[in-house]
Amino acid sequence: MSTHTPDTAPAPGADRVRDPQRTRAEILEVATSEFAANGYAGARVDEIAAKTRTTKRMIYYYFASKQGLYLAVLEQAYSVIRSLERQVDVEHLDPLAALRQLAELTFDHHESHPDFIRLVSIENIHGAKHLAQSEMLPSLSAPVPEVIGRILERGRAEGVLREDVDALDVHMLISSYCVFRIANRHTWSTIFGRDMLDPGRREHYRTMLGDMVVAYLSKR
Repeated sequence: MSTHTPDTAPAPGADRVRDPQRTRAEILEVATSEFAANGYAGARVDEIAAKTRTTKRMIYYYFASKQGLYLAVLEQAYSVIRSLERQVDVEHLDPLAALRQLAELTFDHHESHPDFIRLVSIENIHGAKHLAQSEMLPSLSAPVPEVIGRILERGRAEGVLREDVDALDVHMLISSYCVFRIANRHTWSTIFGRDMLDPGRREHYRTMLGDMVVAYLSKR
């Protein structure tokens, strides 16, 4: 009988038969769905193993523990949005256009990655105690103030952006709108009878976000 616990890493075994990168990616994809649907406590490593046609032993080989797997899922989820933020054309776009592009990019990402919103909500319930242990944390946070800060700097130099907000203020403004739309879809629909993800209203909401960001940050 196996003596290892969910928080110990057994040595690799004969079930390590597929391409390591592909196997790891498949495990992360399934684990993302499982943690988003069931939370950290409710997700089961056995279920993840069954859905990836691998073994619990192999998952522990790659990620050491359930907590290690969950942290890897969080890191990957944040890495996706951070990499997209780096693609904003800070140097060539008009500062207000760059801010609109960033807002719309965030809107599109959050809409197409509802699991990300659920994972963020779950980790907030846990007081971000898992994310705080991430060695990748600096790289997960750096792009936000860097990209927005450069836009603000250019806009202020050109005299078109207000002076009394910083990069994290802007990030909070954009994120709060985009996260709320996904995280509160069902309660909002139940109370008010309007689905915030109604395709017929999508462009209206996307434009509204950009308009709010531009209007608020424009120098008065």
